[in-house]
Amino acid sequence: MNVEIHGLAVHAAGAQLVPYRYEPGELKANEVEVKISHCGICHSDIHLIDNDWGISKYPFVPGHEIVGTVSAVGSAVKDRKVGERVGIGWQADSCGICEWCRQGDEHLCAQSQPTCVGRNGGYADAVRVNSRFAIPVPEGLESETVAPLLCAGITVYSPLRNHGVRPSSRVGVVGIGGLGHLGLQFAKAFGAEVTALSTSKDKEAEALGLGADHFVNTRDTADLKKIAGSFDFVLSTVSADQDWQALVNSLRPKGTLCVVGVPPSPISLQAFPLIGGQKSVAGSPIGSPRDLHEMLDVASRHGVKAITERFAMAKANEAIAKVKKSKVRYRAVLAN
Repeated sequence: MNVEIHGLAVHAAGAQLVPYRYEPGELKANEVEVKISHCGICHSDIHLIDNDWGISKYPFVPGHEIVGTVSAVGSAVKDRKVGERVGIGWQADSCGICEWCRQGDEHLCAQSQPTCVGRNGGYADAVRVNSRFAIPVPEGLESETVAPLLCAGITVYSPLRNHGVRPSSRVGVVGIGGLGHLGLQFAKAFGAEVTALSTSKDKEAEALGLGADHFVNTRDTADLKKIAGSFDFVLSTVSADQDWQALVNSLRPKGTLCVVGVPPSPISLQAFPLIGGQKSVAGSPIGSPRDLHEMLDVASRHGVKAITERFAMAKANEAIAKVKKSKVRYRAVLAN
């Protein structure tokens, strides 16, 4: 019996999504098929649709913030069962045998397989991935608010976790958008003292409501000077150029500035403040399946959820247009 998956595909760079069907072929031994209920729209989807990174192959179905139920399991799958609710993020597979896979850092595998690069993703009624990358979703979490956690959520959770943020930490989160509004909540869940840094003064009340203890307007030079030597960890979530030197200056000795948003220009810094304060600048991608399991558990126990705007799957083009204009607070989610 030939299975057919129905989705929305792009046929050329920057084109509109149109209905598309494809036959996924036989279910591989290590794969699960997931019937999709929700799929978040991430800026990475838009970069892939427009071929900004030069890696897109058309036609393809975007989408990598997926929640749904397992509808079929391959012959070798022992960790998932039919009917189980799962989440799938940026990654669908890895080699399983390199040093990174062996130590549980599958997201660093050189043969890491993204969910919607060179294969079809989640703007569809179903998707297939290696079962290790289909992560069980805890019962208390709503599918719609979980979907963005699978990419945006893990992108901020992973660096907080892997850089050892704890109750004694003082954390700054730059940008209160799709990533930043989750960064504030997770930093709070880690017990840290949290400061929101934003160019939008009107987001202060919301930032405090999301878990920030303090708010700093980064357009105000006097405010920026006041926070010098304040933070153990600063997470930059914005895709705009920043006053990077001011952010490094805001670190305490041994502090880290971690970049997860991609600014358009190279980051330029003076070496002395890094050397003198033993400070570091780091980057962080997504997270491993282990990190995803843990993040969903933390989200469930601490009430962390994405602020979402829901669109019908068929209205994906409308949703993407709204995301491109930054008119969504804070994550658009497509629902089947």
